[in-house]
Parts: sequence; structure tokens; C-alpha cells
Amino acid sequence: MFDHKSFLKNVTNDAGVYRMFDKADQVIYVGKAKHLKKRLASYFRANLSSKKTEALVSAICRIETTITSSETEALLLEHNYIKTYQPRYNVLLRDDKSYPYILLTKERHPRITAYRGSKKIAGEYFGPYPHAGAVRETLSLLQKLFPVRQCENSVYNNRSRPCLQYQIGRCSAPCVSGLVTDEDYNTQVEYARLFLQGKDNQVIDHLIGKMEKASNELDFENAARFRDQIQAVRSVMEKQFVSQDRLDDMDIIAIAYQLGVACVQVLFIRQGKVLGNRSYFPKVPANTDLAELTATFVGQFYLQAHQGRTVPNTIIVDHKLDEKAELESLLSDQVGRKVMIQDNSKGNKSKYLQLAQMNAKAALTLKLKETSLISERYLALQNLLGIENIKRMECFDISHTMGEQTIASCVVFSDNGPLKSDYRRFNIDGITGGDDYAAMEQALKKRYARELDEDKIPDIIFIDGGKGQLNRALQVFEQLKVKWDKNKPHLIGVAKGVDRRAGQETLILSKIGKELHLDPDNLALHLIQHIRDESHNHAITGHRKKRQKAFTQSGLETIAGVGAKRRQALLKYLGGMQGIKNATIDEIASVPSISKDLAELIFDTLKS
Repeated sequence: MFDHKSFLKNVTNDAGVYRMFDKADQVIYVGKAKHLKKRLASYFRANLSSKKTEALVSAICRIETTITSSETEALLLEHNYIKTYQPRYNVLLRDDKSYPYILLTKERHPRITAYRGSKKIAGEYFGPYPHAGAVRETLSLLQKLFPVRQCENSVYNNRSRPCLQYQIGRCSAPCVSGLVTDEDYNTQVEYARLFLQGKDNQVIDHLIGKMEKASNELDFENAARFRDQIQAVRSVMEKQFVSQDRLDDMDIIAIAYQLGVACVQVLFIRQGKVLGNRSYFPKVPANTDLAELTATFVGQFYLQAHQGRTVPNTIIVDHKLDEKAELESLLSDQVGRKVMIQDNSKGNKSKYLQLAQMNAKAALTLKLKETSLISERYLALQNLLGIENIKRMECFDISHTMGEQTIASCVVFSDNGPLKSDYRRFNIDGITGGDDYAAMEQALKKRYARELDEDKIPDIIFIDGGKGQLNRALQVFEQLKVKWDKNKPHLIGVAKGVDRRAGQETLILSKIGKELHLDPDNLALHLIQHIRDESHNHAITGHRKKRQKAFTQSGLETIAGVGAKRRQALLKYLGGMQGIKNATIDEIASVPSISKDLAELIFDTLKS
């Protein structure tokens, strides 16, 4: 038992951060306080405020404190510790994805493109958008409204005639001289810029002025073109969710909580437009207060911001925040401008908050249904196989093209569904091309030849294939002599039906040597199909990457003495890879920095 009385005698009354450790010396909770002694003493009162606090206190073996100069500094340090230790009694946000932007480049003929990552390219960035789909949709819309190029510079710099986008009216082809003047092109770029900034009415006003001018000059063809563009922009404005009042950049955060699952919905608003929304499902300890969840989420979401996430001028939340002032101060210091957090929004902002709340409830309902369905499927599989509790399943699949670039995949399901952090791929080599049995053997040995932790031992291993694949897998496990429980793993072959259609699979149970044909609507079969499909897709993705890598390598990479600069020079001076392959030794030697001897080596290598 933790001797809290002795500990509290030596605790200071300053502001700071405390870390609580369990008997395994793992950090189980991180907190901050304006007065450390008062805050820590509150954990050891006779009547605690919640069951969560009771469970936390019962697990404490020691506490460490760090004094800070202010409560604001303590707040920042608290979130840094939460990020480092991932304590099980803290709310944990797991969001390591970067956010996409739309980039309008700064060059003679600017291009519009999707962009992720640090903002190293010169130009204007619009966003962030909640997901890539929202960016693609906006880019597609821009392409229909304003004929600004979206192609890569490598394409733009090498065009001698306009591409299909010009033919269908979605690009003015600045890559080809004489088709559009710089002035006309930059006018369209300015329209696109104003549109992305939410200044739709300014775009309309500009276009109306252009149309009237063309009409007065009896240039009816151009007047008609401007008229059509005005109609297109107005049509988009009617469909888009745009605020009638000019709203600041803001994020709207709403929380729905039910049956131990929390959904945090973030609505992204930039330049008065709703760019989209994203749902988050943070890990929430039981009996967590929603005000605490809100404060922790806001802190982790913005103070631990990943690449591409921006802090808006206003953050609207649906629960009162005790530490609102401290969070505002920290975020303002972080971005160098005033950031406001509102927990009592009114008017138009309250309508957006209601919208976020509706989306949070809908996303949570869907999540709970998925969780419930997963549980039902696991129960059906347990009953089918006579296994009391299935905690972990693994499935293997092989992918190759005519025996080349063979990849094996292993996907893992826990009792909560896919466990993607444990997915693995294995490069298969040293076998006869197309020998799936040998490939499966190699994959199983790579996976299971080493000793596994008890919680990593699967209850079931699915082998995507028929009796032959399953028998080879059984032979492998006999050779490995893995010291596992006699009741697991249970090896099951999943053979495709005659027509290779879903619902016609045959299950081959290794323990009883029996084949099963389940009804297409059987829940256990649905779970097996899910894990089999995940394994197949994981293998296919790895194989495609490997194949693409082999395909994109020009063949010059393997030649000693031909580095990146020489490869670039060869491709540039000889007109691409085909030009290099068709070139003579003298033509290759004429490329700067390529000697006669190296030219002969390149020629011989590419001809062999």
C-alpha cells in the first residue's frame, strides 16, 4: 500500500505536474495542479468523487512531482508527459495522420494541387481539410470552374501540345505557347484564389464585369463564356454550406458518449466554409467526466499537433472548461496570435455546434453497431469451433505476378477486430517462382520460429488455401516444435469455392480433419471472410509496391558509377529511358560527366 501520509508531508504547494506509478513502475496517470499538495491530498480522502478515481488510487505505488513556474507551464508539461507515457487512466487521443491542404504554387503559371507535409514549397496553402476525399472533391470542382492547371511540373515542362484537360475545357494549357496569355491565365488563378478564400461573391462580381465589357464590345462569344462560368460558380455556391455571416476560421468540437465509447466530432470551418468533419474515438477510462475529456482532447489535439494541423482563431466546445484561460494562453503563445475557446456559443455558432453534435451522435451509433456486430461474429465463431474465448487470430496469404515479387502477408485480429499495428509482410525469396507452398512455409517460419509472448500466441491461424497449403503449414509447425498450449493455435484452411465467389468457401479444420460449408449469411463465415479479405488486400498492396518499385527502376541504378546526377543527365540528354536503350556508345559518351569506359558499361548492361 502507498503511504500517502508520509508522501504528502514533503509535497510543495507550488504549481506543477504529478506522475503516478503502479507496482510494475509504469506511469498510470499524469495530472497538473495549481497547488500540488492540495490536489494530491484530494485523492486520499475518505469519500472519492468517482469510481475511476477509486480504481486509480488503489493502483498507486509511488508518485513523482515536477514543479513549474506557472499553471500554464504545468498544463503544457502535463500534455507532453501524456504523449510520452500514454497512461492508462488518462484520456488518450491516437491521431498520427497529417492533414491535407490545397496548394496554389507561386510560379509563372501557378498550379493547384493537393499537398501534405511541411510547407516547404512556395505558394499559398488552403485548409487543412479533414481528409483526402474533401481535397479531391474541391480540386475536381475547381477544375470545372476555373481552367487552372493541376498537372505536375514534370508534365507541364515537357508538353509540346495540349493534353486532354485542355480539350474538355478544364485547363487553358499554359504549357503550350499561344493558347492563353499570362494575363488571362493569372485572372483565372485569382478567381480560384478568391474562391478558396471563401470570397465567392467577389468572383461573381469580377465575372459579371468581364461579361458586360465583352457584351458592350460585341464580343458575344467571350460574353457567353463568362455567362456560363457565372452560372457554374452560382450553382456551386447554392450547394455549398456557406455561412451568411462572415465567420472566422474555427473548429467546432462536440462529444457523444455511450456505453463506455466516446466520439469526438471536429467540424473544420475556414473562410466561412465548412471544409468537412472528422470523427475521433479516443481511449477513455471508465467513469471519465465529459468536461475532463473535452479539456484533454483540446490539449492533445492542438498542443501535440501533428504535421499539417493548424490552430484556428476560435475553438468552440460543448462542455465547460475549467482550464480555458490556460489553454487559450498556451495556444496563443504557440501560434503567435489570439486564440479563443468558447464554451457558451450563441447565434450562428450554436447552429454549427448542433450540427457537430448531430454528427457525433450518428458516428457513435455507427461505431457501437460495428462493435456489437463484431462481438456477435466472434461469439458465432467460438460456438462453431467449440472454443471458449477467441482473443487473437492470424491469417496468411501469398501474392505474386507469374511467380515474381512474391510477398506473404500476415494480418491479426484481436477480440475487438483488426489489430493493424501487428500486421506484417514478408519478402519471399530463394524459392521456385509460383511455388505457393514453399512461400507459405517460409512465411510461417519467419513469423513463428522465434519465441512469442503469451499474449501474442494466436488462438486460430487461418491459411488462405486448400488442403495442400494447410498440410504444408502443419508440417512447418511440427518442424518448429513451438512450445505452445496444446489447444492452440487451431489451424484452419480457407479454400475458395468453385466459382471463387464469397459465400462458397470451404473451411478445413485441422484438428478434426473435417470440412465445413457454411451458409452465406452465417456470422462466423462473415468474420472469416473479413480476416481473409484483409490478409489478401494486405498482401496485394505489398506486392504492388514491390512490383512498382521494380518497374520504376530504370535499370541504371544497378550500374556502378551512375549516381542520381548522372542518371538525370542521361535521361535528359538522350530523351528518357527508351532513348538511352537505343543510343550508341558514342551518343552515351557525349552526355556530360559520362566517360567512354562508363558509356561502354552502360551500353553493355542495358543490352544484356
